[in-house]
Amino acid sequence: MSFSGEVKRELAGRIGKSRHCQIAELAALMAFDHEIASSELSLVREKYKALCGRLFGEGAAAGTGQKLCEAVKMWDEAAGRPAFKDTVSGMLVQQACCKRAFIRGAFLSAGSISDPQKSYHFEIVCAGRGQAVQVQENINSFGLDSKIVERKNHCVVYLKEGAQIVDILNVMEAHTSLMNLENVRILKEMRNSVNRKVNCETANITKTVGAAVKQIDDINYIRAHMGLDGLPDNLKEMALLRLQYPDAPLKELGTYLNPSVGKSGVNHRLRRISEIAQKLREQA
Repeated sequence: MSFSGEVKRELAGRIGKSRHCQIAELAALMAFDHEIASSELSLVREKYKALCGRLFGEGAAAGTGQKLCEAVKMWDEAAGRPAFKDTVSGMLVQQACCKRAFIRGAFLSAGSISDPQKSYHFEIVCAGRGQAVQVQENINSFGLDSKIVERKNHCVVYLKEGAQIVDILNVMEAHTSLMNLENVRILKEMRNSVNRKVNCETANITKTVGAAVKQIDDINYIRAHMGLDGLPDNLKEMALLRLQYPDAPLKELGTYLNPSVGKSGVNHRLRRISEIAQKLREQA
């Protein structure tokens, strides 16, 4: 099962404790699928039946009777028939717990989450702008920053940052899925951190080796065109040490001198050798 499917299965089994939360989630299910009783989405259908059973007793999920529609504010009293809507009455989502239930129902009906191993993306596909704005406002009431984008004939409310997807799972009370996502995030961050360190160390090694090769090339040029004896004693000593220890870092080279010299002192001497080699090349 996909990660999105695992999240939905967890949410399908979570029923709000309070009657008002159950009504808010049921209203979301009905707003996103007016023919929910015949929906092919088994998890949504199971949740619909479970909520109806809790609210109105066993068998209540067989249809959309007046009692049910009145509870979710989708009954036209004057016409004496259901008045289905894409949005849920604001009266049903005033409390934070009801907002959680509403978002849970909306996601269960029309949401998806990408595999966190590949990317971070959470979305709920809405029938129109009004429905999308209601979903966005409820999600953002928890301090999140969801966006709306138009896709073909629908509006999509989405989140793309890993941390915000963790937060929305917490809002919907998908705690097991949240822990699974956090485990994936931790492993990905560890791998990225290791890769960054390896790349940095590789770059430093490449830079060090390149500098050493250049230094040895300069020393060999001086030896071939002037002789190392023509160098001042301190530079000659440095040149011979570099030839003897071609792979040694500057700090280590300094310890072989008597008296020893720090990294900056070694670098200064090698730079002077390079300048002498450059002058010889220009004179050639």
